[in-house]
Amino acid sequence: MLISPIFTFIWTSLSSDTHLKKHYSHTLTCLNELMYSDASTSVSIVFMVLTVQLLITFSFVAVFTFSTDVKVFVRRNQWTYYVSYAIFFVSLIALSCCGEFRRKHPWNLVALSILTLSLSYMVGMVASYYDTDAVIMAVGITAVVCFTVVLFSLQSKYDFTSCWGVLFVCLIVLLLASFLCIFIQNKILHIVYASLGALLFTCFLAVDTQLLLGNKKMAISPEEYVYAALNLYTDIINIFLYILAIVGRTKE
Repeated sequence: MLISPIFTFIWTSLSSDTHLKKHYSHTLTCLNELMYSDASTSVSIVFMVLTVQLLITFSFVAVFTFSTDVKVFVRRNQWTYYVSYAIFFVSLIALSCCGEFRRKHPWNLVALSILTLSLSYMVGMVASYYDTDAVIMAVGITAVVCFTVVLFSLQSKYDFTSCWGVLFVCLIVLLLASFLCIFIQNKILHIVYASLGALLFTCFLAVDTQLLLGNKKMAISPEEYVYAALNLYTDIINIFLYILAIVGRTKE
């Protein structure tokens, strides 16, 4: 942040020197190219990490969906879900709340790997309670929706990051509505709830994509590639789970 004023002072003080003008202009160009290169590298790293995470998660989903022995095991040992949830929650808190930790290599990747494995187990266990056709359909719909949203966010001129506060309020409302669905076992209510959840996290996916690109009002630092990958990953997983709930409830 201090580099620009210093170069501006040199520019105004020695404006008569054409050589220094050219040198200053060349230096600023190099700095801009360096920052752009760092941002581009960060985006590439995030999508590479995200791809690995999704491959791991949907590999778990495939095993839990197509293997009868695995289905029987997880249904008889539901305590494993709660253990996985505890591990996931601790990893999530560490990566979300500890800024220095999530920027410290390689421990940030270790924590992200633990989070991915624990969440993959939970998602696979949830998928095991649905029909195979419903899971396959949900995976396909999720892939189309996420690809479309990411592509639209990359090219859209609209700044979705300005809506982050509104989306966070909607998330709190959705959380409160989930308690209502626990006590009221109604098929239509659950489908509406899942539809709103899928829509909300689709919007979060658009916001997090633009935050990663850094070309809008708000942006994520290139150093926060683990945090950016975590946000995109949890958005996509939530979209999948809500779509799976919609498809599963509709087939009942």
